[in-house]
Amino acid sequence: MRYDLVVFDNDGVLVDSEPLANTILAGYLTELGHPTSYEDSLRDYMGAAVHRVHDLIHERTGQRLPADFDETLHARTFAAFERELEPVAGVTEVLKQLVADRVPYCLASSGSHERIRVGHRKTGLDAWFRDENIFSAEDVGRGKPAPDLFLRAAERMGVAPERCVVVEDSRLGVQAALAAGMDVYGFTAMTPEDRLVGANGYFGGMAELPAILGL
Repeated sequence: MRYDLVVFDNDGVLVDSEPLANTILAGYLTELGHPTSYEDSLRDYMGAAVHRVHDLIHERTGQRLPADFDETLHARTFAAFERELEPVAGVTEVLKQLVADRVPYCLASSGSHERIRVGHRKTGLDAWFRDENIFSAEDVGRGKPAPDLFLRAAERMGVAPERCVVVEDSRLGVQAALAAGMDVYGFTAMTPEDRLVGANGYFGGMAELPAILGL
């Protein structure tokens, strides 16, 4: 099937940020007295907006995270991005092919607009994404796994949900895409297939994606 819009997740799909971000998040939560391993962070928070961290900690412990939690977390994460962040291997070639074949694309991320921009400037992906095709959980009331973010992206890009395909690497993202009535393919470079249940298919390297998209 040839799709009318390709919707990319950002973290872990366009930029190789998940190892950095989850290492920092796990360390910060542990520092605050909420012991969290890297694997715990991937399981519980990968693909989610930061409000999920607040919600789960409060649900599990009855405690609230500090008022400056988001600000401190973002500062630490952005500093790591500036030092170490790289694009996902092969993703630039996929974007080049989409442009050559005149297939519209966008990104829909649980991250903030600032986080997206910091990562894209460091990796050079700012050449491929502009304000009109960047969508953040900040733009909607509910982040993934709710469908709101993907539905907003489709609406703003002028494409019916059933003509969209989502590229995701998180369980919450796959759930959101399915709830939005979109096809979704799971990127398994970091996430096993069994954590992306319901996806239309799976791929482990970006070189495989053009064929999946019918390019």
